Amino acid sequence: MEKRIIKCSTSKFVLERGKYFKRRKIGDLPPVYPNGWFGILESSELAKGQVKHVSALGENFAVFRTQKGKVSIVDAYCPHLGANMAEGAWHCREVNGIIFVWYHAELSDPEWELEPIPQISDGSWRFQGRNDFHVSCHIQDIPENGADWAHLNAVHGPAKIKKTLPSKIIRHSWTGTGWRCHQSSKYIDDFSGNKNQQIVNDVKLHINNININGNNKNNNINNQSKKHCAAINLHHSLVLFEKWSIINMNVKVEQIGPAYVELFLDTTFGPVCILQTVTPLEPLKQRVTHYVYSPLLLSPYAKIIFWGESFMFERDIAVWNYKKYQKNPKLVKEDHTISSYRKWFSNFYTDNSPTYQSTQSLDW
Repeated sequence: MEKRIIKCSTSKFVLERGKYFKRRKIGDLPPVYPNGWFGILESSELAKGQVKHVSALGENFAVFRTQKGKVSIVDAYCPHLGANMAEGAWHCREVNGIIFVWYHAELSDPEWELEPIPQISDGSWRFQGRNDFHVSCHIQDIPENGADWAHLNAVHGPAKIKKTLPSKIIRHSWTGTGWRCHQSSKYIDDFSGNKNQQIVNDVKLHINNININGNNKNNNINNQSKKHCAAINLHHSLVLFEKWSIINMNVKVEQIGPAYVELFLDTTFGPVCILQTVTPLEPLKQRVTHYVYSPLLLSPYAKIIFWGESFMFERDIAVWNYKKYQKNPKLVKEDHTISSYRKWFSNFYTDNSPTYQSTQSLDW
């Protein structure tokens, strides 16, 4: 049995779940390794003077931190034809407590930068824990959930304690503005119809050197500069007896490239931030990690939310592990965002992006 480990700041919990499912129909897949930034290590996992080997994206990385604290990534093995190891260096960044590597099939330089979240950088939001999942699916399936609006109430609507409870007694309700590409969630309409409303009053985020705040309505957003971004705004309620709504929160989700997501939760008690990284360990095996941050006084509540997020994510895993990729799915009118999503995600593939067939022909 594969184990899922949830690490919190005060303790560690281990839960059993179904074995990683590998025998499945493949389907007509897109390339398996898109271009972009990929989280490969947590910052705290790499001490000064330490070197770690990471196998991902069909590559073997040697990740090391100098005595001065700088992180670098090189090929773990000498490049072919006796090339100098110095030529095997990879672009890397250390942002929001995560070490990222830039992967591009054409060996192009980074096309966008990852921005630090000020509240994480200055310590006003504390690290509350993380979870790890290994999922048997194509990387594109995971962020496609954001565009699959119908699945929210279908998969994440039922409330479950020891067993699923009748929806007339208690259920999760999800509403929102829908998935949109080429923009940040900080710029799209909020639920009251106002624009550029920040998720928490004291949050000032900087994206491409643009200061976002509640009074800034004149920003000229350059869609070209945000072509790697997509966003969704959600509102969650736990509905009792189809009458009362409790545990209300607004969720602003920003997909930054193919493999990194920032979720900002505006709850009754204060802000909670969840970061998600998706790293292809193999063509059809993804490591998905969530990191949660919140103000110190919100720690107990943040952990409760994180537990709920973890169990909700397992519902998606149950679908992904058995899913066959459909290149041309039969979509109803309400599913038009899935087509838009796939068109947007295809921008992360280029001529030399590895296919499933090409990776199977390699001698690993």
